Amino acid sequence: WAIETGGFDAAKAIIVDLLTIRSDRDCYYYGMDILFERHPDVIKRLCVDAPSLLPTLLDGLVWRSRTTEHGQRRVNYYVKHLIVDADGQFSKAIEWTTENQDAKLVCHPVVVLVTDMVWNKVA
Repeated sequence: WAIETGGFDAAKAIIVDLLTIRSDRDCYYYGMDILFERHPDVIKRLCVDAPSLLPTLLDGLVWRSRTTEHGQRRVNYYVKHLIVDADGQFSKAIEWTTENQDAKLVCHPVVVLVTDMVWNKVA
């Protein structure tokens, strides 16, 4: 609803909140799976209606350790939903991203990782 009404600041806050990793004594909480289950076309919606929010979403799919070891920092990429959809088929996320024709967006580390994985290991 925030995107449909032009409330991009509110939409950005929602995306950041959903994609923030939290924990308590019992478990970790991360809204990525819920976001993609509820909105499997979130990438397409953002490409069409709010392309300025795509980097925010993609940044939320990356976790960077706050500590370094031997000058290197551990990084986790959460890209499952960008590779396969809920039915186990190839996701259309990269197709939607390239149709957007934004050179800066396709150079985002998440997009680069996914395309490299698909072209070099899967396809």
